[in-house]
Amino acid sequence: MYIALAVLTLVSCQQSQKIGFIDNGKVINEYQKKIDLEDEFKAKDLAFQKRTDSIGKAFQFEAQQTQLLAQKATESKAQELMGGLQQKQQLLQKQMQYEQQQLQKQFQIEIDSIITKVKDFVKDYGKNNGYGYILGSNEAGSVMFGKEENDLTDVVTKALNAEYNK
Repeated sequence: MYIALAVLTLVSCQQSQKIGFIDNGKVINEYQKKIDLEDEFKAKDLAFQKRTDSIGKAFQFEAQQTQLLAQKATESKAQELMGGLQQKQQLLQKQMQYEQQQLQKQFQIEIDSIITKVKDFVKDYGKNNGYGYILGSNEAGSVMFGKEENDLTDVVTKALNAEYNK
């Protein structure tokens, strides 16, 4: 009885588990949701740049007008005009910096969400397809070599995009 149990335990321990790997960067970069997100933020960034340019041109015009007034004004009035102009410029710069930081922060939050989604998807894919392990390949070399038949990159990317396009 003990011998049979020992043999059964030894055999079950020696059963190999199904192992696969994916190229993390390729899966993320070819995930349609990430591509769509990048396109969305490129459009937002372009709109932000156009708005910034428009505000900049308006400010330049105002600065020219203020300088003309300052040339005709008394010294104290000219200093007051130029001081007000400088304050306005600083406020505009701070506002534009803040808006750009918010845009970048929003983009990073969305990217982090996508990475979490991919990790969860790969985990579920592994469970549903009988994998003991799915390793991630990246620039740091966590998977230095893997047999081509164990490379799940394209399969996972297609499945992930199919789920997203539903």
